[in-house]
Amino acid sequence: MGVSDGLTVPFALAAGLSGASAASSLVLTAGLAEVAAGAISMGLGGYLAAKSKADHYEQELRREQEEIIVVPEIEAAEIGEIMSQYGLEPHEYGPVVMGLRRKPQAWLELMMRFELGLEKPDPRRALQSALTIALSYVVGGLVPLMPYMLIPTAHDAMLTSVMLTLVALFFFGYVKGRFTGSRPLFSALQTTLIGVVTSAAAYGIAKVMQA
Repeated sequence: MGVSDGLTVPFALAAGLSGASAASSLVLTAGLAEVAAGAISMGLGGYLAAKSKADHYEQELRREQEEIIVVPEIEAAEIGEIMSQYGLEPHEYGPVVMGLRRKPQAWLELMMRFELGLEKPDPRRALQSALTIALSYVVGGLVPLMPYMLIPTAHDAMLTSVMLTLVALFFFGYVKGRFTGSRPLFSALQTTLIGVVTSAAAYGIAKVMQA
């Protein structure tokens, strides 16, 4: 997620500023500012999403824990219902239910996983998610800005940035498709098309506003 957004948003911004005939130095300054702001925003978003998931798990854990204490018969019956979904008969899962009632922690973990479909989140996940997304955004964002670091003319830098970024988008989309199980070529073309549309729109708007 971070790499794709990092490639697309600064790319569109740089194209828009280039369309407004801004100097390479101005495009670079604005682009780097956007990359910094975007990385912080995306990182915080990733942190809050992971933190929210962990908080939800803890809330459901406390509720389930209370139900095991207050209404154990109902919770035990729910275990039976879960196991019956796997084709087990009452005489088969009965001893398991009795065994779990003697082990509240195992009972609680089973209910969380099989009744609610919740896995215990890694307490380090929120920070790791934030750092991963933020760093990915920075890496992606630097790709379209690199030509502006080396080429003083904004128009020439933009042409190089377009070629470099489209190659990066295509490669990223292809790799993403391989890992997500979708068609790699379709994923590559889709990701590249998004970059083309956003940058073309930004460039076109800048030209219209300048006219």
